[in-house]
Amino acid sequence: MSKILYVEDNLANRLLVKRVLEAAGHTVVEAVDGLQGIRVAQETLPDLILMDINIPGMDGYETTTKLKSLPGLKDIPIIALTARVMTGDREMALTAGCDGYIPKPIDVDLLPLQVAEFLGGKREEVSAAQERIFLRQYSQQLVERLEQKIAELTQANAELQRTDELKSRFISIAAHELRTPITVMKGYLTILLAPGSGFNLDDKMIEILRGMEKGIDRLHRIVDDMLDITKIEGGTLELHRVPLAIKDVINRAVQQQQPFALQRNQRLIAEDFSAYPPVLGDPERLVQVFCNLINNGIKYTPDGGTIRIYGRVIYTNGDLRITRPIASRGDMLEVIVEDTGIGIAPDDQERIFLRFYEVKDPSLHSTSQSRYLGGGIGLGLAIARGIMEAHGGWVWVESEGCDHKRCPGSKLHVIIPLATSVTR
Repeated sequence: MSKILYVEDNLANRLLVKRVLEAAGHTVVEAVDGLQGIRVAQETLPDLILMDINIPGMDGYETTTKLKSLPGLKDIPIIALTARVMTGDREMALTAGCDGYIPKPIDVDLLPLQVAEFLGGKREEVSAAQERIFLRQYSQQLVERLEQKIAELTQANAELQRTDELKSRFISIAAHELRTPITVMKGYLTILLAPGSGFNLDDKMIEILRGMEKGIDRLHRIVDDMLDITKIEGGTLELHRVPLAIKDVINRAVQQQQPFALQRNQRLIAEDFSAYPPVLGDPERLVQVFCNLINNGIKYTPDGGTIRIYGRVIYTNGDLRITRPIASRGDMLEVIVEDTGIGIAPDDQERIFLRFYEVKDPSLHSTSQSRYLGGGIGLGLAIARGIMEAHGGWVWVESEGCDHKRCPGSKLHVIIPLATSVTR
């Protein structure tokens, strides 16, 4: 017979209407609110839509108006099936775009006949004079609903900002508090492991202490990252910018990350950056940026893959590709860290620079600096972007998408002002 979409949040009503109409030979699909109703209508293209008015979120009036504006759906008859039976409710429904009106409670014997009439072409109308009156009233209701939603969103946004501020404050305080015991533990371990310390440690005890030292170093790096992100967000990150050779920065970063690449049988290749002009930057912070980017490539590239680093000078007076929100003007150096990894889905290509964001399921998290798909605390790329933004540069990613079998790879782009650039 016909396919009918019923938009209704009440389960008992949906079951009743579904049973009655399916007994009459129709197919009934369901939606529990306006947004779901719009999506289901676009997917199934029903022959008729039964619309309850009192549904959560977008009400039946607003959902009907939206459906009537969508290509492929505007000619589908929409019938208000509602308990709104006060004076003017029928006229309001028809003004909003409904083609008919069936009041609740339904008559189970009559409903199949009513639906058949609307499927056969029956349409209800209001007079032009009534339509003008109710259209004005409907417009006022929409404005009031919009005002209410804006007020609710404004309040929710204020609450989110307060929560975010509290979280940032907690991260900052926790990081500072953790530094003291870490420093104490690191100091005692250094004393114990120092040559000629006088402690008679056997090989097994030394191995245990080395494991503890490795764990403390890892914890120290995490605390430093937490402090860095709070400084970046608070605008208190200090940079000691000097003219420097980018080859020195890249070489240091490669030396630090090479052991992790070798663990995975990966090739870490950097072109010779000797011929490039000097950049203006903080050498320690720039090494931190490239270590984070290279390490990201190592973790998301299968064993035996390649991470390649190369660059080019961008003359901003003639290169139209620079559309990034950089705070510098003048000539720039672009450095690309390219890998042969799994790639990054389009929806994640901006989110990966958010603090604590992980692309994969957090329940599968495993902390490692080299393990394939190993996780961290989700701060590396956020810190890299914050540091480069403070330099007047930027970091972004380019990738075809994420594919664990095909491995389309990713390109992380970094732009750094040259030492001759003019900063605002």
